[in-house]
Amino acid sequence: MGYDVTRFQGDVDEDLICPICSGVLEEPVQQTCPVDRSVVTVAHLRPVPRIMRNMLSKLQIACDNAVFGCSAIVRLDNLMSHLSDCEHNPKRPVTCEQGCGLEMPKDELPNHNCIKHLRSVVQQQQTRIAELEKTSAEHKHQLAEQKRDIQLLKAYMRAIRSVNPNLQSLEETIEYNEILEWVNSLQPARVTRWGGMISTPDAVLQAVIKRSLVESGCPASIVNELIENAHERSWPQGLATLETRQMNRRYYENYVAKRIPGKQAVVVMACENQHMGDDMVQEPGLVMIFAHGVEEI
Repeated sequence: MGYDVTRFQGDVDEDLICPICSGVLEEPVQQTCPVDRSVVTVAHLRPVPRIMRNMLSKLQIACDNAVFGCSAIVRLDNLMSHLSDCEHNPKRPVTCEQGCGLEMPKDELPNHNCIKHLRSVVQQQQTRIAELEKTSAEHKHQLAEQKRDIQLLKAYMRAIRSVNPNLQSLEETIEYNEILEWVNSLQPARVTRWGGMISTPDAVLQAVIKRSLVESGCPASIVNELIENAHERSWPQGLATLETRQMNRRYYENYVAKRIPGKQAVVVMACENQHMGDDMVQEPGLVMIFAHGVEEI
């Protein structure tokens, strides 16, 4: 279909009017050969000459939204650009200024209800939260089952180890891999203020750090040992006193340390610090707590 001829200003050349619909041509193509005037098939249709397109583009046409109050008369080739910005376009996106900020077609604004919309948003969010909580619960259940399976496997290994002592090395390998997997999941850390080290943390601070270790996935078999090694009384000879710590401070930068998530504390695991020597590392690792100065790398 073409444009309604009554929308145009002035006379329209009859060559620009479709003989079928009597409207001004829109996206015109030739249906006859320009040489012998023979009829061609759809597959052979070709764009009309540029001169005809230029004639069409210069025609002055009333806006599609004239019935909604727009009095603009524009060139045909500028019509689409005008329509996208026409303030009388009933489908032009507008934003609710009553508080909810919803964007909607202009003709829907009179019937818009902010409270109804916000209730819908809240309902959608509550539904999404419920879905996420369900997924989280499922993941926690799966994780609990996996941990239980691991504990059962360890118990089984301990039970049959008495029958075959050679299996002890297999159990130790499983435990070592579990520890290594946890260590690798932690973020590398850098200590910028070693002077902020808390070498004698109280029971409350140790409990806070222990909870963070557990939440990070630290294997249950080493949690208590690590917390015990958070106090200088359990530290190796090179860290046991303030005097020895000051003497060995130049070696601290050689530690491979991992951040305890969300805390000003690091773990220095023996499996990652064999290069430091027995006087600077403790099995299975050290927990170092600071007042400040712990950064993730």
